[in-house]
Amino acid sequence: MASSHSSSPVPQSNSSDTFFKKDMDATKCFRPVQSLPDVCPKEPTGDPSHLCDSPSLVVDQHRWTIYHSKVNLPAALNDPRLAKRESDFFTKTWGVDFVDTEVTPSFYLPQITKEHFALYQKEITPREKVHERCKNTCTPKDTFDRTLLHTHDKSRTDLEQVPKIFMKPDFVLEDSLTFNAVLPWSHFSTAGGKGNRDAASSKLLQEKLSHYLDIVEVNIAHQISLRSEAFFHAMTSQHELQDYLRKTSQAVKLLREKISKIDKVMCEGSLRVLRLSLTRNNCIKAYNKLKLMATVHQTQPTVQLLLSTSEFVGALDLIATTQEVLQQELQGIHSFRHLGSQLCELEKLIDKMMIAEFSTYARNDLNRPLEDDCQILEEERLVSLVFGLLKQRKLNFYEIYGDEMITTAKNIIKQCVVNTVSQIEEIDTEVVVKLADQMRMMNFPQWFDLLKNIFSKFTIFLKRIKVTLNTIRSVVFLVLDKNQKTRDLEDTLQKNSAKDSTVDTEVAYLTHEGMFISDAFSEGDLPPVAADTTSQRNTSPNSEPCSSDSVSEPECTTDSSSSKEQTLSSVTPGGVEMMISDDMKLTDLELVRLANNIQELLYNASDICHDRSVKFLMARAKDGFLEKLNSIEFVALSRLMEGFILDTEQICGRKSMSLRGALQSQANRFVNRFHEERKTKLSLLLDNERWKQAEVPAEFQDLVDSVSDGRISLPEKKTSATEERKPTEFLIVEGQKYATVGTVLLLIRIILEYCQCVDNIPSITTDMLTRLSDLLKYFNSRSCQLVLGAGALQVVGLKTITTKNLALSSRCLQLIVHYIPIIRAHFEARLQPKQFSMLRHFDHITKDYHDHIAEISAKLVAIMDSLFDKLLSKYEVKAPVPSACFRNICKQMAKMHEAIYDLLPEEQTQMLFLRINASYKLHLKRQLAHLNVVNDGGPLNGLVTSDVAFYTGNLQALKGLNNLDLNMAEIWEQKR
Repeated sequence: MASSHSSSPVPQSNSSDTFFKKDMDATKCFRPVQSLPDVCPKEPTGDPSHLCDSPSLVVDQHRWTIYHSKVNLPAALNDPRLAKRESDFFTKTWGVDFVDTEVTPSFYLPQITKEHFALYQKEITPREKVHERCKNTCTPKDTFDRTLLHTHDKSRTDLEQVPKIFMKPDFVLEDSLTFNAVLPWSHFSTAGGKGNRDAASSKLLQEKLSHYLDIVEVNIAHQISLRSEAFFHAMTSQHELQDYLRKTSQAVKLLREKISKIDKVMCEGSLRVLRLSLTRNNCIKAYNKLKLMATVHQTQPTVQLLLSTSEFVGALDLIATTQEVLQQELQGIHSFRHLGSQLCELEKLIDKMMIAEFSTYARNDLNRPLEDDCQILEEERLVSLVFGLLKQRKLNFYEIYGDEMITTAKNIIKQCVVNTVSQIEEIDTEVVVKLADQMRMMNFPQWFDLLKNIFSKFTIFLKRIKVTLNTIRSVVFLVLDKNQKTRDLEDTLQKNSAKDSTVDTEVAYLTHEGMFISDAFSEGDLPPVAADTTSQRNTSPNSEPCSSDSVSEPECTTDSSSSKEQTLSSVTPGGVEMMISDDMKLTDLELVRLANNIQELLYNASDICHDRSVKFLMARAKDGFLEKLNSIEFVALSRLMEGFILDTEQICGRKSMSLRGALQSQANRFVNRFHEERKTKLSLLLDNERWKQAEVPAEFQDLVDSVSDGRISLPEKKTSATEERKPTEFLIVEGQKYATVGTVLLLIRIILEYCQCVDNIPSITTDMLTRLSDLLKYFNSRSCQLVLGAGALQVVGLKTITTKNLALSSRCLQLIVHYIPIIRAHFEARLQPKQFSMLRHFDHITKDYHDHIAEISAKLVAIMDSLFDKLLSKYEVKAPVPSACFRNICKQMAKMHEAIYDLLPEEQTQMLFLRINASYKLHLKRQLAHLNVVNDGGPLNGLVTSDVAFYTGNLQALKGLNNLDLNMAEIWEQKR
């Protein structure tokens, strides 16, 4: 450790690197100084000339000295970056770098190896053995140590006698609590005969405090005695430090004398040249300042000239440049003290002029005649205005355009109505003054043409708005793109400046009279790179060097270059080239928000057109005009509105819901009226239906055939040749004959009207599905009431409900059931997937119809069952054969067959007669059991067999029943 402090701050004379030094008086000698290892580091003593060894700025400027050392002991000890402390003493105290640092080996110290210590080890080894033997035989003398230990323990014991209150850092007798604790006055009282006792107590307290004081003084004296050697060492070190300071002062004095001589010989002439060069540069700066002031003086006339030609951007650029010059180069010029405020007022005036100009432009652009051309109006003027407004941060200018859009949309509708009304002779404008009343006097074709004209005008209006707003957005995006390019350019410049910073550090900055004069050097005296940098930074009209705070050329102060701006040339979509200055201090977030607001303005334009159209529709719909339209007219209106909605969505890129909602509302009213008319019509048809088979006109057969071909649409008007076709008895549907009534034929036509209405107006699909299902349910329930429930007897005046009526009703229901899957597929193709649940209505309707058909079949069987019960209950087994009962039964079966055979298919007729036969067998079996006639081959059995054979022969002789399996053996009781 001591060796680490042995290096002297003054170079030694025996060093090979000799420094410039002054001759010292050899007669002077210095007292050797004794080192104090515990207080201050040891310093070498020696030749007094060592104190004058210091580095020379002239001789040793290129030699390595100890002052070039990169690592020293204080730096290693005080390194704040080292947080980790190792257990090793050196790394813990001096830092990790102390161990890891490579120290250059000394040229004057030999390399010491273990062989150098071999002789020492040989001599010391016998002595160490002798010492160990003596140490083991002799008892250690630790009297001194024990004495010190005993003394230390005794002092600790004495100190423990002193109360802890005296050791507290906040011990103050001024505190009443502390004072009462030290001097307990409560024990002292002069009353009674206690005087002697109180005096003794106070004396005892005084002796105790004196004892405490003695203990503390003894300990303090002991501590001072232990540290007396260090105290004297410190005093000795102070004397040694004074010697070093005196030597340092002498060395500084010699150095100053030498610098003074160098200054006179080498520097005074050069500094005079630099001072003259600086004066010349100052004169150049003053001249440039005057030229700049003359240019700034012409700012206001130039701005007025630019405003007269509507060059708002150029005027604002000139004002901004002038303001920057006033704040930077011409700060404090008395003659320009009011120019800044005048320019600010002029800038506010320009703001108002630009807003007024933009408002006028928007009005002229939107109110020009709505022709087919959608070209932008004066694109150069618009682009210039937008750049100026962006420069002044007037970011809400688009609101002016939005207000003008609302006003123009109102005027478009008003002008269209006025033009249309003026061409209609039936409308007297002098009698009917209000425009809305005049519009309500139009018939549908006139009003429809007016609405079509309004929609076409609005379409051109939106296209024109879109072109204008796209131009404005393109300007905003150009500024945004310029910001990105500017940031990229700044990043490039920063990288270049980082490379040039290594060159700037090599330029020496000398000071004279408190000013930097480095720029006074000529370019030839600098390194090539530094000279190039200086030439780029400082340029004058005469290519002469100037100081660092000089201004640039006065001719450049009127444009953006004087304010260190950069311009980027950009071309708008219309081909207008604009120079974007760098002083548009708009953030990317502001520009993006502005572009979104402009896009939102286009959406608002679509909403405005839709809202005005809705108000136009509502004004015409006040008297129920739209609700009275027929299907063809409403379909035409719906298609016109749907076409306009799609056009606006294509132009503006977003759906507007107001007009679509109005169309949906009118469609709902139309659906309600459509459904009520047809439901009323169906109700009247059912109330007048006599349930007799009707002839099928040719047009209905063609209608059914078109449905079979996959075309669900109403037939067009036929030619005269087609009208001569005679009606047929049955309706042929996919090869099957259907006997129908007139109501069902009209119902099929009504169903196809619903389907075609859905094709024409897709938005009412769900409503039409609900209404159609309601209509089908109504037909089912009403026909059930009239036929099965015999309601037709009172409504139409039928005498009775015959089997023919029942069979015809069943066949009509089967015809409707045949078309339900076709109708379901038609609606399913036009519904959204999430709306498929509505198709369950058709499933319910199909089930209801099948139940109704089954009830009719059961009714036919029940009619014959009651007949069998009536006839067979009187049956007697006797001659003649066949009996009158069986003859009557066969006659009724023939009538039943005759009534239903032409109405129902053969398969249904067979199934129906099988059920009737089962009922017949049940009643016959019950009667035979009642008469005790068994299958025993007797006379009675023969008579019954003959009657049954007669019944079987007559039944199988009917058309379509010859192969019917009657299984008449079931009439007999089975023998158990």
